[in-house]
Amino acid sequence: MNRSFRNRAVLVVALFAGSVTTAFGQVGGAGVVFLKIEPDSRSAGMGNAGVALADNASANFWNPAGLGFQTGTEAGITHSNWLPEFASDLFYEYLVAKHHIPGVGTLGAHVTYLNLGTHEGRDEQNIPTGTFKSYDLAIGASYGFKVSPNFALGTSLRLIYSNLAPGQTIGNTTTKAGVSTAVDLAGLYRTNQFGLGGVPTTFSAGFNLANMGPKIKYSDSDQADPIPTNMRFGMALGFDFDEYNALNLVVDFNKDLIDVDSTGAKPFYQAIFSSWSPITVNLNTSDPTDLEQVGVLRQITVGGGLEYWYDRLLALRGGFFYEDPYNGNRKFVTLGAGIRYNIIGVDFSYILALEENSPLDNTLRFSLLLNFVG
Repeated sequence: MNRSFRNRAVLVVALFAGSVTTAFGQVGGAGVVFLKIEPDSRSAGMGNAGVALADNASANFWNPAGLGFQTGTEAGITHSNWLPEFASDLFYEYLVAKHHIPGVGTLGAHVTYLNLGTHEGRDEQNIPTGTFKSYDLAIGASYGFKVSPNFALGTSLRLIYSNLAPGQTIGNTTTKAGVSTAVDLAGLYRTNQFGLGGVPTTFSAGFNLANMGPKIKYSDSDQADPIPTNMRFGMALGFDFDEYNALNLVVDFNKDLIDVDSTGAKPFYQAIFSSWSPITVNLNTSDPTDLEQVGVLRQITVGGGLEYWYDRLLALRGGFFYEDPYNGNRKFVTLGAGIRYNIIGVDFSYILALEENSPLDNTLRFSLLLNFVG
């Protein structure tokens, strides 16, 4: 495949699975990292945090257990021109829906699509072999149900199809689209409303062990990449000050559960346990002795923010996301707003990157929600 496509693919991996300097650490060998892109504009406006909130159809991504606390029917779509500072032909789409069945629980469905553009293939003699389109696609279903009035469990199952460079010849190997499956297991605890300083308050805590599944292969060779298994956990506080004013505070912690060493990537069922250890990062590829030890705490990303609602009609949001400099080095401020009218909800979010020349800078997401039944 040609150099421009390879550079683009590496950048997408670097942005959403950690720095390329961690090639022998926990995340460097992950494929289909589009599964980690936070889809909805609402939570994206709060520092990419939502595992403990999970109170609309986007719980399919954040925490399928959150579906267990929901009723009614809702559908939504999110669109983003992805990495606008890097390329003009990348875009991201997310379709999601939920439907509550009394006595059974709440079912969800979701489709994720990342378009990576059109590219020109070249053989080993640099002769053009034609153009090809690159994209990632995932289709899934979710289910959440209450175990008790205050605790719910949930799961998601998705089929992954990664069409990066089909039909290209590299050496004696012909590339093909990669196919895999993934499962999520999640839980959410939510208190009854209680008084905190005289303010009616709700506390929530949740987790989502996401994207557990087999490795994905792009050729007939024995080489395969792990999918981005990760653990997301977090907390939320909701304050209802009066009939017009409400505030949500959220924080998420995220840990990639991928273990890659000199022998290759471990299966997900091993990496879930073995990835909780320090990793060694090579800071200079030309000097194998220039190393940095990154402990477990430094491998965890942190995102958090707040959401203010006026009359449950107008929302203002802000947040912050942080990743260790030796484990990806993403740092950005997020802003967002939303409006609800009748059955329609519209949200948008904006990323203001704190690193110079970050491709994430100025990324906008737009989401539309339709709430058919209350």
